[in-house]
Order: sequence, then structure tokens, then C-alpha cells
Amino acid sequence: MSTDKINLDIHKILTLLPHRYPILLVDRVLELEPHKRIKALKNVSINEPYFMGHFPSRPVMPGVLILEALAQAAALLTFSEEPHDPVNTLYLFVGIDNARFKRVVEPGDQLILNATFERHMRGIWKFKACAEVDGAVAASADLICTVRSTDADAR
Repeated sequence: MSTDKINLDIHKILTLLPHRYPILLVDRVLELEPHKRIKALKNVSINEPYFMGHFPSRPVMPGVLILEALAQAAALLTFSEEPHDPVNTLYLFVGIDNARFKRVVEPGDQLILNATFERHMRGIWKFKACAEVDGAVAASADLICTVRSTDADAR
């Protein structure tokens, strides 16, 4: 399957992820190879609400939100082939290993979100993830995620 033909616009992303403004952090999927890898895009705008306090004199995207954006890209990779109900399921972090922050992400940057599938075992997915700006690594981490039902009986 050709990787350059699979991309998702915001309308498709909204059907796959339960996140909405202000926490939806993926604008477009540029490349998707099911069960292998994803390359997605987050346009970082000065209009993001977190810039009012982080930091008023020098706006910087919080590192935890860069990790969240990577997790959302990983969720899209998972959900591209796995059937799910975004209303009745949650995609949750269960671990983050080896997180590193290499450069600041500022308003006007295009954050490229890369996640590569490592393994899936007993309902746990593991990914290697990297966020880049202008070809330079901004952040990287190993992400560990799971899917849980929002049904009270399934908790």
C-alpha cells in the first residue's frame, strides 16, 4: 500500500478522535502506513489558549502538550485499522519513557508528529515518537497507550 495516498483531513480526524478544541492537537495526517507509522501535522498558532500564560513575554508550547500531540497521532495510527467507538472509548497514556525535549516550539511553527508502531500486547500499544520543526527534533519519547471503554460496567 502506498504511504503517500493515505492522508486524513480534519473532518476524518474528528470522526476518529474524541478530542475537541482546545485540546485537539492534530490538524492533518500527511502520511499513514497502517500498523507501521504515521506522520501528522500541528500548526502552532499564537491563538492557542496556553500561550497566554506559557509564557506571555516569550510564548513556548508546553512540552506536555507536544507529548499529547504525539499521543493523538499514535491514536490515529491505532484507530486507522482498529474498529472503535470514539464516543464510548478512551485512548489513554499508561506510560511515557525516554522523553526528551531538544528545542522550543513557538507560534508560527509547523510541528511534524511522527509515530512508529513498536508492538501491541494484551491491549497495550507501544510507539516510538518524535516531533520535529523544520527538520530538527523538538521532542521524542516512547509512548505506551491503551484503549478503555467509558462504560461504567467495563471499568
